[in-house]
Amino acid sequence: MLIQKAVEQMKAHPDYKKMGMIATHLGIVRENSLDGRAVKGMKVDFDPEKINLIISETKILDGIIDVIIEYNSGTLSVGEEVMAVAVGGDTREHVFPALIEAVDRVKKEASKKKEIFAE
Repeated sequence: MLIQKAVEQMKAHPDYKKMGMIATHLGIVRENSLDGRAVKGMKVDFDPEKINLIISETKILDGIIDVIIEYNSGTLSVGEEVMAVAVGGDTREHVFPALIEAVDRVKKEASKKKEIFAE
């Protein structure tokens, strides 16, 4: 499980005791596209270099201690985990916006996906 792995890594961080919270995002393949069509899977590809850049740039935001992004590339079935993002920091005022920004950036800058529709 991607999210469990990300949280465990976060807890192993040397500054874990300085964190006031860890916020997470877990993306999964859903059975219907946004336009309502039935989906049987998704082909997804991630750019590791861009993900590393997003991690680095998110870590320097105020109050952020660590950022972990785990992902599965390839052809995934409905219900499979696509991406997990964990952001640890001092307060929710810092952590929640950083989590949203990191997720949005990965989706826009570091991933490509194509839904596979049921016939």
